[in-house]
Amino acid sequence: MLAAGALVASTRTVQANARLQPAQPSPVTVQSPTPASLAKAATPHKGNLLHGIASWYGGSFDGRKTASGDRFDMYAMTACHPTLPFGSLVRVINLRNHKSVVVKITDRGDLVHQGRIIDLSYGAAHKLAMIHSGLAPVDLQVLSLGHGERAQ
Repeated sequence: MLAAGALVASTRTVQANARLQPAQPSPVTVQSPTPASLAKAATPHKGNLLHGIASWYGGSFDGRKTASGDRFDMYAMTACHPTLPFGSLVRVINLRNHKSVVVKITDRGDLVHQGRIIDLSYGAAHKLAMIHSGLAPVDLQVLSLGHGERAQ
């Protein structure tokens, strides 16, 4: 049988050892994001900074009508974004070389399903020095929101 003093000392030792034990992480359930949740999360507002992957398009699309009704000029500083209103101005910064360009949103596309945040015209991609790689990690800064149609 333990004396009262030994019981108190034993209790303190157990409490001290309990504090030294690393906390066990609680199980966390992680759900894969859906394309709808990605699109909603990627809907910027003026001043927001987003990070993602940019691609570019040109060639066979040159001269065709864009979703905004403008004619696509592959050498213009324009881009395709899934949700920004047409006419929005966005600064795109290539994170590999820190080159930047300001583009106008004139087109729509299914970029989220392909893991991209913006699709740039050939001219914009050329200024960002991403023509050969085809894709580049970028930051997007929304400078102004256009007054054109917004994708739902």
